[in-house]
Amino acid sequence: MIIDETNLAIIRHLKDGRVPFKKIADDLGVSEGTIRARVRKLTDEGVLEIAGLVDPESIPDMSVVMVGVKVKDMDLVKKGEEFSQLRGVTSVCVVTGRYDLMITVMLDKNFNMLRFYTEQVSRIDKVSSVESFVVYKSFNLKLPMPNI
Repeated sequence: MIIDETNLAIIRHLKDGRVPFKKIADDLGVSEGTIRARVRKLTDEGVLEIAGLVDPESIPDMSVVMVGVKVKDMDLVKKGEEFSQLRGVTSVCVVTGRYDLMITVMLDKNFNMLRFYTEQVSRIDKVSSVESFVVYKSFNLKLPMPNI
């Protein structure tokens, strides 16, 4: 899909996912039908997702952990997909540097780090090592509520 200036403008307007399509259309000088069609195409093609995001610090008993992962093989995309399916995982990135993957995990009092590692990470083959980074304070971090 080609992301043109109109698509970028729509995405910028949708930073607040509650902006009516009519207002976006008026601001951009196009029809509301155009906005609806473009948003549908952007979401269908996986470019855009309109979702409620939360500040994890505002949720009682919720914590965020960043996990650096080294794997034993170089099929990083496959490993990233595997990690993305684990309980509590909100994002996985293939990265350069010391780790192969960086994973963002949301945990709570019933699903803690020990359970994440023993019940979830242990199911993934060819993991060389993991290192946890507990987030004590974040700035501008908003995440989707995970299924934990």
